Formats: sequence, structure tokens, C-alpha cells
Amino acid sequence: MKSDHRHELKSNELADWIANLPEWASENRTSLLGAAAVILVALIVYFWSFYRRDVVSVRNEVRLTNLVTQVPQQINRIANAAMQGRDESYVLLQPQQDLLDFAQKSSDRDMAALALIQRGAAIRAELHYRQNDVTRDELVKQIGLAQASCQQALERNPSSTTLAALAKYGLGLCEEELGNFDKAGEIYREVAQKPEYAGTTAQAAAAYRLKIMDDYKTQLVFLPAPPKPAQPPTPTIQIKPGAATNPTVGPAPQEATVGPAAPGSDTKTNAAPAPAPAPQPSAPAPASAPAPAAAPSKSETNAPKGN
Repeated sequence: MKSDHRHELKSNELADWIANLPEWASENRTSLLGAAAVILVALIVYFWSFYRRDVVSVRNEVRLTNLVTQVPQQINRIANAAMQGRDESYVLLQPQQDLLDFAQKSSDRDMAALALIQRGAAIRAELHYRQNDVTRDELVKQIGLAQASCQQALERNPSSTTLAALAKYGLGLCEEELGNFDKAGEIYREVAQKPEYAGTTAQAAAAYRLKIMDDYKTQLVFLPAPPKPAQPPTPTIQIKPGAATNPTVGPAPQEATVGPAAPGSDTKTNAAPAPAPAPQPSAPAPASAPAPAAAPSKSETNAPKGN
């Protein structure tokens, strides 16, 4: 069969199929609608998965970052309040609940594990910053919550070895808080020596705790503060009524004019009157001197008489 003839046959078949397409579509309407629905659902699922993976994941990461950074910020606030004598350790209670809610709703294993680990740290910090005494029962209860949070983080089976090491290290801290130093040492050694945890911050922290843990085994007893020395009474000055004289207020003296007065000027107006001198006690009158003898008259002198 020649190629031209074959091409002519194919063209005729296509033309016949196009001509019969409306009739075929009318006969297979139900099948076409079902296929279109399946395709539409597949597209929706695809785009929803894309949205959930990229948009929702980013939103959850931002939310978790805010929750994780909120804990050290609140700890700084509590420390500043403690220096001023105020107990604000209660502000860590809300972040604990928010981290737990996030971990329960998140489908991401790593983000859920990180939220649970941070919740355990917030529980321990709230105990440390309390200014009132913590009873043994309250300590066991709160540390039990922190242990459960770290254990749940391990059960999420995070893909990150860093998170797994942090969860283990948190369990060691909980045992140390309860005074179980031998159990805490076992956990620290596991984290410090396990090859898969090499290079993580938890491994370095566990090795450091092994070195200093013996310093915390001895219970510290603080001596009572010495009594404050008695303060001497502050002397008080009492002024009796009428003891002080009431000052009299008079006109201020005017400044006296220095130098000769200008011609034609009125000295009475330019010069202030001089204050009157204070009266001096009168001195006794001196004794009167004897009166001198009367001078001799001219005739009684020895001068020669004229002719």
C-alpha cells in the first residue's frame, strides 16, 4: 500500500471520529464526568499537598521559633524581677502549655520533638526561679512532667541526632534534680560516649556534667544570717514655743551717695540720712584747772617812764 493511500485512510478515520465525537460524548457522558471528577480531585490533592508542605510548614516553623525564643526571654525577665525581690516565675507556665499544644498538633517529628524538649527545660527553670521553698512532693511532680516531655520527644523518633541527644541529656538533668546521681551519670556517659552523638552540643554538655556532678552531691546548709546591730536612737531637737524671737522686718537702708553733690542738686534727696550714733555713756567732768593770776598792769612794770 502506498504512503499516499495510507495517509488518506488515516485522514478519513480522524474525520469520521471528529464527526462522531458529539454522539460518542453523549453516549459516554457519565464516564466522562467521572473521569473529570477524578482528575479534578487529583489536582486538588496535589496543590493541597504543595500548600501544606511549603506554606503551612513555614508557618509552623515561625510559630515554633517564637515559642522557643520566648522561654529564654521570660527567664531574663524572671531574673531581673528576682534581683528586685519579686517572684515572677509563674510567667513560664503559659509557654509550657503553648509548647505542649504545638507538639500535639504538629505532624513534623523534628518540630514536635524540639517543642517537647524546650517544654521540659521551661518546667525545670520555673522550679529554679521560685523564691519560696519547694516541697519534695512538688519537686517530684514537676520533674516528672519534664521527664515525660523529654521521653515523648524520643518517642517521636526525630530524624535529627542533635534532637535525640538533647532529649537524652534532658532526662539526665531530671534524674540529677531528683538526686539520682548514679542514674544521671549513666545517661550522661551514654550521651558523651555514643558515636552517633559526636559533635552535638548535648554531648559536650553531658561530658561537662560528668566532671562537675560530684560537687552537687553534698547538700549545702546555709548558716542563719547574723543579727543586725542595734541602731542608736536618732536624737531629736524640740523647740519650745516662744523660745525663738520673731524677727522684725524693716525697710532696707538706702545706699549713701559717695562724693560731692552736683551743683544745684538737692542733697537731701541724693544722700541718705546717716544713722544716728548710738548714745555713749557720759564721762565724768574733769576737775577745773586753777584760774591764772591776773596780769600786772602796765604801770606796774619796770619799763622806764617817758619824760
